[in-house]
Amino acid sequence: LAYSKSRGTPVWVAWHLQREDIGSTSRQDDFRPDINLPIGWYQVEGTSYSGSGFDRGHNCPSGDRTSTTAANSSTFLMTNMIPQATTLNGGPWAGLEDFVRNSLVGTNNEAYIVMGNYGQGGYNSSNTLFNTINGGNITVPSKVWKVVLIMPKGSNDLSRINSSTVVLTVNMTKDNRLFTTGGTSAWRNYLTTVTNLESEANSYGVPLNLFQSVADSVRPILKAKLYP
Repeated sequence: LAYSKSRGTPVWVAWHLQREDIGSTSRQDDFRPDINLPIGWYQVEGTSYSGSGFDRGHNCPSGDRTSTTAANSSTFLMTNMIPQATTLNGGPWAGLEDFVRNSLVGTNNEAYIVMGNYGQGGYNSSNTLFNTINGGNITVPSKVWKVVLIMPKGSNDLSRINSSTVVLTVNMTKDNRLFTTGGTSAWRNYLTTVTNLESEANSYGVPLNLFQSVADSVRPILKAKLYP
């Protein structure tokens, strides 16, 4: 992950997902500060979002790490959290997580996933706009995004990425007024390309540049893909 000292949130979190990461471990709910942050950095606590009207929104989902208790517990570090609008978190964002985990990855595929955010200002569960919470220590982002690269399970993954590799990109406004928890497929209305995502993120001061290790001949093709 990349973490912002000034914002009190991750800039992005990246992880790999395959069937072996999914098991029967229950959700640990042990939200806690990340003691691995540098000395002197503000420590976001498990209770730092209390009363804000925002969810403690996972980047890497709890549901993507249920093989062991330790794996699931690792997703509850506060360096994996952003202030997330409740209807977005429990609606289309949860729907997207389920779609990636169960439909795109399933049993036979693997995925490389990056989730991030940028901007400032979002509407909470009371439909009130906040730029920060926790006494200004945590910035509320205005946009959240996710990029998913899918391929059949195998080895030497980087060498197997080609122009036919599946890429899914979404970029969503973090506004509680726009979504419902029943609208789990609404993420499809926010499909975009990596090229467009990078352009917008850069305009907000986030120097996003994905797929840097992918072959030069393939990278621009993947960045231009719009998921069906």
